[in-house]
Amino acid sequence: MITIDYQSGLPFYEQIAERFQTLILRGVLSSDTQMPSVRSLAMELSINPNTIQKAYSLLEQQGYIYPVRGRGNFVADCTELAKRKKEALLEEIRRLLESGRDLGLTRTDFITVVDRLYGEEDTTDD
Repeated sequence: MITIDYQSGLPFYEQIAERFQTLILRGVLSSDTQMPSVRSLAMELSINPNTIQKAYSLLEQQGYIYPVRGRGNFVADCTELAKRKKEALLEEIRRLLESGRDLGLTRTDFITVVDRLYGEEDTTDD
């Protein structure tokens, strides 16, 4: 489920947090699902438990998970968070399209790039 890229310049805790964010936003980890314990995930990944705790703290600050005293961490209801992230992404895309248009890129140019990216990375229409 979670892997560490040792070649990446990103700290391990950020890689772990980003992977969990993706799993949560895609619905792989649904609301109220218990997260792996800090200790078990640290053993699985062969890294320091403090690194996992730092990733979980980041996820909690961002609203992806919530702690339950004595029971562990659980996935939060991220419906609103996902909606805001999608809206922000679409706004960023709109700005990029405007910048591209200002540089003379055509609609066909953009569609070609989108088709190529989706063809390379995603075979499903969610």
